[in-house]
Amino acid sequence: MRSFLLPLGLAALFLNPVFTQTLAGAAERPAKFAVSQKQMQALGIQTTPLQNQADSVRPNFPAQVVVSPDREQVASSPVAGLISQILVQPNEMVRRGAALVRIASPELGQLQLQLLQAAARATLARQAAQREQALFDEGIIPQRRVQEAQAALKEGEAALRQAKAALRLSGMPIATIDQVAASGLPQDSITLHAAQAGVVTSIEVKPGQRVDSASALLHIVQIGRLLLDIQVPVAEAGNWKPGSTLRIQGHEIGARLVSASTTVAANSQTVALRAVIEAGTNHLRPGEFVTVELPAAGTVQGAWDVPLAAIVHDGKQAYLFVRTAEGFEARPVSVIAGAGQRARVQGAVKVGEQIAISGAVALKGSWMGEKGAD
Repeated sequence: MRSFLLPLGLAALFLNPVFTQTLAGAAERPAKFAVSQKQMQALGIQTTPLQNQADSVRPNFPAQVVVSPDREQVASSPVAGLISQILVQPNEMVRRGAALVRIASPELGQLQLQLLQAAARATLARQAAQREQALFDEGIIPQRRVQEAQAALKEGEAALRQAKAALRLSGMPIATIDQVAASGLPQDSITLHAAQAGVVTSIEVKPGQRVDSASALLHIVQIGRLLLDIQVPVAEAGNWKPGSTLRIQGHEIGARLVSASTTVAANSQTVALRAVIEAGTNHLRPGEFVTVELPAAGTVQGAWDVPLAAIVHDGKQAYLFVRTAEGFEARPVSVIAGAGQRARVQGAVKVGEQIAISGAVALKGSWMGEKGAD
């Protein structure tokens, strides 16, 4: 019974007029159709000869100017303490080694105490080793006493090196550490210095503010090397490879693509391309948003730049209407890229052929046999 009902159901479906029209619409229709000159005038259809304008389509995308990661320094507090003095100003150009911030810290006093104790023990161990060696040379004591003194000296020197390393990590210069160890007079504060030359872009603290260890105090950047983070749709990200050149709108500045992100931004479905600005960085600022022009994809033979109004779609397929002796012919094309009111396409069209650049929607209706197209 079920095997009998199934063919009846299919037969009824195919006899349904709506389904029959759908099948007919899906079938391939003739590419050429007649349109008279009078109909062209009534529908406002205009044509223009096809020309290969290679540079008319340059896709535009937003980008942000960023600092190269190797040109940015974050000065952070090596110890917990109190900001006693800020020695630079925002937007100030500083040289390498310039004093930035002075911090007073009880933790610093404890580290210096450990340094002085280690220095005293190392001095005592050195004197003991020298005395034991002299007694051994005179044959008064056995060699074992000398070896024990030498081992104690090595332990004392290792503890001294460790104490000095702890102070270096706290931001104290080596010269100051040696001075404290030699004089026995501890310092009540440390001064942080710039590890590289650059511009102070931000200061995160104020005098009198207490900070914890590793708290960010200020930022220094070198603006001689700037990058661009460009956001492009994921479907178009593969059109541009590292080494491609681009231009920044509003500036006579060129840049070169160096890499593309391997991940997609979930909220915007875009991929970040990174470019290095090769010249003219003094006209841009980190954090600035700009618009970049990337070279159009599809510059191979058979690619054409046409007005956006000349393209119509039937489902996912794009078409151009090419003028013929009797009317027009719908030529299938592939849209490669678009920018503004122009697009780049590939398809079986030739230079000089007349294509419709206005009234293309009316031509589509006539081609598909819609009512009122006449």
